Amino acid sequence: MIAAGRVSVNGMPAAAGQDVTPGIDEVRFDGEVVRSPQQQTYLLLNKPVGVLSSVGDARGRATVVDHLPADTGRVFPVGRLDLDSRGLILLTDDGELASKLMHPRYHVEKEYVVAISGCPEAQSLRRLAEGMVVKGESFAPVTVRLLETGTSQSRVRMVLKEGKRREIRRLWQALGHRVLDLQRVRLDGLQLGDLPEGSWRRLESHEVAAVRTAAGLA
Repeated sequence: MIAAGRVSVNGMPAAAGQDVTPGIDEVRFDGEVVRSPQQQTYLLLNKPVGVLSSVGDARGRATVVDHLPADTGRVFPVGRLDLDSRGLILLTDDGELASKLMHPRYHVEKEYVVAISGCPEAQSLRRLAEGMVVKGESFAPVTVRLLETGTSQSRVRMVLKEGKRREIRRLWQALGHRVLDLQRVRLDGLQLGDLPEGSWRRLESHEVAAVRTAAGLA
């Protein structure tokens, strides 16, 4: 295309390998200005307990954005983790991605490690796997696996594709168990890994591509 004379820089024919400075040099293709795509921000935060999944709070409580550098720009949490829950939360200024990830239609997997009181019976695990109705509200089937069992408490791994408000806590309450700890460890292909609590990192390019694919934006 350059050899054919279809590309120009500052009104002059472009040369192969020519350097340009975005925002200063004007590049045109077939007479139309070529604009660089806006750089968007994708961050992964390990949210601690007691931190709100919001950008601000009228009561002055700590929020997820308080854990980010001041020059991060305006980003928003994708979905929510309860005040008493912890773990992976995605923050971005990509509104299209955020809205699709939160829409039940796309069935984006969310994985949790949950500590509950007591030891769940096989029937309880079966009810979760088949889907439940709690106080007239239907909940989709949940993939659940026991990690540790004990008389006072147990740990389970749960994978949800629906993610209704306080879903995990409501399900276990209906089954007679209290949630003692709830940690989100995965959002589709994004893994919390060993990121320290309260810390954040930028997503790698392949992670951004994967999560956008999961949201139907590929």
